Amino acid sequence: MSDAPAATPLAAGVAPGVTVIAGYPWFTDWGRDTMIALPGLTLATGRYAEARGLLRCFVAAMSQGMIPNRFPDGPADVAPEYNTVDATLWLFHALDAYLTATNDWSLLDDLFPSLADSVAWHERGTRYGIGVDPKDGLRRGGATDGRLTWMDAKIGDWVVTPRRGKQVEINALWYRALTLMGGWARRLGRDAATYDRLGAQLAANFLARFWYDAGGYLYDVVDVDGVAGAVDWSLRPNQVIALAVAPTLIPLGQARRILAITERELLTPLGLRPLAPSEPRFIGVDGAIAAVTATGSATEEVWPAWGIVTSRAPGMRSAMRWARSGLVATSSSPTMISVGRVICPN
Repeated sequence: MSDAPAATPLAAGVAPGVTVIAGYPWFTDWGRDTMIALPGLTLATGRYAEARGLLRCFVAAMSQGMIPNRFPDGPADVAPEYNTVDATLWLFHALDAYLTATNDWSLLDDLFPSLADSVAWHERGTRYGIGVDPKDGLRRGGATDGRLTWMDAKIGDWVVTPRRGKQVEINALWYRALTLMGGWARRLGRDAATYDRLGAQLAANFLARFWYDAGGYLYDVVDVDGVAGAVDWSLRPNQVIALAVAPTLIPLGQARRILAITERELLTPLGLRPLAPSEPRFIGVDGAIAAVTATGSATEEVWPAWGIVTSRAPGMRSAMRWARSGLVATSSSPTMISVGRVICPN
């Protein structure tokens, strides 16, 4: 991490500090990338002050319960964009990792009102159709934009991987956020009833809604495009993210089946495929279009393999051998994002 230089048009009036660059030189600060990378970039390296500053920065920029998908990339940009269904949920995950590493409960006390407000916004509904369905407790999103998850490639008006509806890893992340909030509320002497109620309803319906028994894995999206009962059975790596962040939602037998088919169909020496090769939409060759559509149809990604490596289910030996081979330490992925100039206050 490097100290910020003198204020630029983007950073005018912002205190010095550090930030995470999502994709140098094309992108600056992205919420999802920052929160996924924060434990590896800052906590594993002992940079706790930087981690604290990043968490404060994004919570300070919260709007309608959401942290930004990205901050302005250049002088033409005037405001953060909030077109993300998961960045805020990854913030809860990152904050938990920070608190576990530091026991800095004063930060939790400071941030808790904003976190509680975020949960309230997501329960009643916020931007892009994001909100909780009172019928089953699952979180839905993307009614007006189909690229709110990490699979966000777009060519012109074509959204390569439209995942509108109730996405599997988003609901697992939402459940984890609710579980964390319940525990944090009790620690701070606050009322945890809302978080317990929302979490219990989601847990009661998650497996019934997402389990695809004929395939032996989880549907990627249910209630697709807002149509009750419509499902997307594409075999994607998002389910192992769900397994890693919310293992209690998935019984051991199903977890083993998920890991087995993921390793068999998606795992390669270079990472996880974003889609099984047997799928008609899979693009097996690199080219001008494939390069743009990579995050939804073709190119392997290292970072979702974290879901396999950290899953708390048995049957992990082959995946763990793969992880220990050195790939994770040497490949380009969101966990290796470089750090550069600041536009966030500490």
